[in-house]
Amino acid sequence: QVQLVESGGGLVQPGGSLRLSCTASGSIHSINSMAWYRQAPGKQRELVADISSSGSTNYTDSVKGRFTISKDNAKNAVYLQMNSLKPEDMAVYYCNTKGLEPDGEELRYFERWGQGALVTVSS
Repeated sequence: QVQLVESGGGLVQPGGSLRLSCTASGSIHSINSMAWYRQAPGKQRELVADISSSGSTNYTDSVKGRFTISKDNAKNAVYLQMNSLKPEDMAVYYCNTKGLEPDGEELRYFERWGQGALVTVSS
């Protein structure tokens, strides 16, 4: 079973920075994409940024120029560098990974979510 473990959340003042990390472990054949989502209280979960197997990235408009998603293929890890944080960035951040895992002699699609990392932006 593929599992994701997140780290790096915490309290930061407006204008500050945080870096989230997420590592996938288990029997993984390949990863198609890795992404970060967030969910603020009373709001739906939204995509923040994603990165494909080729390295192409996509960001929601509200974080463009402030957040950077990156990955380390050797570690099956994805990172989210968050700069110039604003109070409206405060949320629980979840990493998401999609790919293929062995299923006997076959391969099957998987999608996994991390446990969530709370990011609090407050003075």
